[in-house]
Amino acid sequence: MIGDWLDIGSVDQIAPGNARTMPVRGGREIAIFHTLNNEFYALVNACPHKAGPLSQGIVHGGVVTCPLHSWNISLKTGEALGEDKGCVPTIPLRVDAGRIYLLREAVVPGKLAAATPAKAAA
Repeated sequence: MIGDWLDIGSVDQIAPGNARTMPVRGGREIAIFHTLNNEFYALVNACPHKAGPLSQGIVHGGVVTCPLHSWNISLKTGEALGEDKGCVPTIPLRVDAGRIYLLREAVVPGKLAAATPAKAAA
């Protein structure tokens, strides 16, 4: 998985129901989420409402609740749920042999807006 995918570490670095952040030099910080269903997702770490840090929100099911104003954001699509409107870019993610990989071209500054939804189960 070298080349197109960036190895960002072991799945063990993120406890189920939690998130970790990854700074991107010259780009927007990325939040990596590990759900209680043992699924991993990556989103830009900014709520579409007021740019709240989604990595500090509560992860429940396939959703993260923003810690600032309680917006619910789908981890699969990045879309705000319910009556709220907005979307945060998702980053393609893969899990292989206990390692988490992000699509290199989606992490490159300037390409995050074009990122597509992705999901991987461990």
